[in-house]
Amino acid sequence: MTAQEKYIPRLEDKYKKVIAPAMKKSRGYKNVHEIPQLTKIVLNMGIGEAAVDKKHIDIGLKDMAAIAGQKPVATVVRKSNASFKIREDMLIGAKVTLRGKQMYEFLDRLVNIALPRVRDFRGINGKSFDGRGNYAMGIKEHTIFPEINFDKVEKARGMDIIICTTAKTDDEARELLLGFDMPFTNATRKV
Repeated sequence: MTAQEKYIPRLEDKYKKVIAPAMKKSRGYKNVHEIPQLTKIVLNMGIGEAAVDKKHIDIGLKDMAAIAGQKPVATVVRKSNASFKIREDMLIGAKVTLRGKQMYEFLDRLVNIALPRVRDFRGINGKSFDGRGNYAMGIKEHTIFPEINFDKVEKARGMDIIICTTAKTDDEARELLLGFDMPFTNATRKV
């Protein structure tokens, strides 16, 4: 086994040793597979300027790769729209799906480094769950991540972050994310 395989991210270790046992006890789960866990984190960035100048898509893909730690996929336009000056099959955005160790590392950086760097930060909306235990949030500026050199950024772009869990209800998912220290507004900690 190599050193890379032995490495366990901090939040993954916290989930196994603290969050999962606490949720099993508080919710009364009889089987360890009933305990909600993270499945994936999806990052999505729209790059509207790419319709005018193609160099913006390269810059956006490079920034997304730095933030996520893996190569993003460029998203294409499915249907032409003259009012937006876009044609079919034109590159217009970037997306990446994180799983496993990279997912836990990204969540750690998001919660402990990036979100506190948001100007006038008072927490994130605790009601952005979809009804099936998944959480979605938007960020107005991708420059909050330390991987992005602020001096080299031409324009701050927004991005969507979707955290997918195996939770059956929003309440279970909220408790799981609170265990990872997600800074919800008006939330009470149970873990």
